[in-house]
Amino acid sequence: MANVKLLGLWYSPFSHRVEWALKIKGVEYEFIEEDLQNKSPLLLESNPVYKKIPVLIHNGKSICESMVIVEYIDETFEGPSILPKDPYDRAIARFWAKFFAEKGPAVGRSFFLKGEEQEKAKEEVYEMVKVLDNELKDNKKYFVGEKFGFADIVANAAALWLGVLKEASGVVLVKSEKFPNFCAWRDEYINCSENKEYLPSRDELLAKFKARFQSASVAK
Repeated sequence: MANVKLLGLWYSPFSHRVEWALKIKGVEYEFIEEDLQNKSPLLLESNPVYKKIPVLIHNGKSICESMVIVEYIDETFEGPSILPKDPYDRAIARFWAKFFAEKGPAVGRSFFLKGEEQEKAKEEVYEMVKVLDNELKDNKKYFVGEKFGFADIVANAAALWLGVLKEASGVVLVKSEKFPNFCAWRDEYINCSENKEYLPSRDELLAKFKARFQSASVAK
């Protein structure tokens, strides 16, 4: 059996992208929960450039950055393909994955920052969802073709975490009246039977982030 370890956080959408890919491939792995306030020597040694999670360690070699890791998993292990085989479809999948990678961090900033920085982040999220709502018109289920894949895995923060953070914080960024296509896609994404087995518990995520927002409120 391949020696596979994943350094991450159970509630992180970035860690979850990697876990999802490993599960699709049927790869057994050891999950090592990190404390970002007290980073382990293993994390610092495995990702000396960014010192961030997630990090995949395969046969003693470390791979960093969630999208890079997912592609590595797809190329390394047997099992269902994550990236499309067709070169054009693969390029489109990478395009949307890059879009989420660039726009996604604004989601966190729009909930955890305050004042002018928060408002700027909210505008970024609004523009992101506006683009997605247009892309997902005509009841489109996936970003590339008729199969769930790379871009959809990378979209996990928009699909699940965005709604959880909204409920936990009370900050409303997306309304179904304004973005019906996006909201229909989101609901299908988190309720689809083929995705449910791979998604983390929404209730556990909600409890985690409610506690975090409450703690931040008390600390003021």
